[in-house]
Amino acid sequence: MRKLTGSAAGLLLALAAIAPGVRAGTVRGTVNNGTTGKPGAGVEVVLIQLQGGMSPVAKTKSDAGGQFTFDNPGIGAQPMLVRAIYKGVNFHQPLPPGKDSVSVDVFEPTSDTKSISVPSRVVIFQPNGSSLIVGEEYGVKNDSTPPQAYFRTDGNFELLLPEMAELKQIAASGPSGMPVVQAPIDKGKNRYAIAFAFRPGESGVRLSYELPYPGNAATVKIPTVYGGGRLLVVAPPSVKLTGDGLQMAGQEQGMNIYQRASVAAGVLVSVTLSGTAPPPAASGADAGGAPGRAENVQGGEAAGTIQSIPGRLDTLKWPLVGGFCILFLLAAILLARKPVAIAVPPQVGSASGAPVSGPTTKSPDKRTRASGNGDALASLDRANTNSLDVLKDQLFRLELRRQAGTISEEEYSGERAKAEQVLRELVRG
Repeated sequence: MRKLTGSAAGLLLALAAIAPGVRAGTVRGTVNNGTTGKPGAGVEVVLIQLQGGMSPVAKTKSDAGGQFTFDNPGIGAQPMLVRAIYKGVNFHQPLPPGKDSVSVDVFEPTSDTKSISVPSRVVIFQPNGSSLIVGEEYGVKNDSTPPQAYFRTDGNFELLLPEMAELKQIAASGPSGMPVVQAPIDKGKNRYAIAFAFRPGESGVRLSYELPYPGNAATVKIPTVYGGGRLLVVAPPSVKLTGDGLQMAGQEQGMNIYQRASVAAGVLVSVTLSGTAPPPAASGADAGGAPGRAENVQGGEAAGTIQSIPGRLDTLKWPLVGGFCILFLLAAILLARKPVAIAVPPQVGSASGAPVSGPTTKSPDKRTRASGNGDALASLDRANTNSLDVLKDQLFRLELRRQAGTISEEEYSGERAKAEQVLRELVRG
């Protein structure tokens, strides 16, 4: 019998350690109301298959104790998602391979804008010929007491783009989720909104757009909707950048970082750029993009699909995907490919681990296959590799939080130590 790859063998051992007696293809779950602290009784629960179209495959309702059960051949064998629909708001919890239980937290919805704050905003500029690709991420915190989910169907998070900007994509992520594409609500005059349930904790909103860049120079006036947060502006070293109140804050992953401690709502921050920069290097990862983990994906049940961020960084050549992927330019230096939440490692600290709504590490090129089980082993091997990528992304996001000043040095040291420990264990396979 051929020798298994290290990561696949490690995952097989982990799966073998699952307690015996649990019927394959069955998951038992509980819905908890995070606002009241009581079981979520009578909540509609949907099992979603993430492979082959990401469609609902089973439905049920939680009982008086908030408990529910699903039977499906894909449970335990492939990544799936559990959706709880509470008062018109969707709450999700990933169900990775090997798990036979899941707990979904739902929260009472609120439309009070004071439920959230925006402590940080990152703006990344990347010249691309006669265009300037811009990626942004907003760090969003929900510290509501009692804990509630901030949500409005008509749009509860607004985004204002600079003049002449062409919107490409908006995505949002929950406290522990992958970024998921959102449908923009056009408010007119370059103002957009999304309807996304911000659960208690830290979330992120990402967007990308393009601006004209004639003669390799432009002045961009960045509008501010949410005030009080720190602004970080990132650009390649070959691009000369000056801006209102911006000061050089060093380099991170080969990119120049400029910062402004606080920006009030309604302020236009003028940024002048000139120069060119090479496009980000194409990833050598394989093209097999798997669906990302989703949280708080809103929309009708009929839609049944969850749009995820494309799985490869080398698709930058396509304008739609390219504009959004530049948001992950810094992470691209750490990642061989975009992280995919197939097998989720233990949580690292209190942070989302969040979108930043992404290479020096390479995945194994040769995957030996045991007779009769080759496909399963290769799948397990890919799952472990993707877990490694997720952790690398968490480390990168932790660095951004430190730069933005949204985490103390003590918290930073503790979370990084935990992440590095898990990373070392995954590398050892």
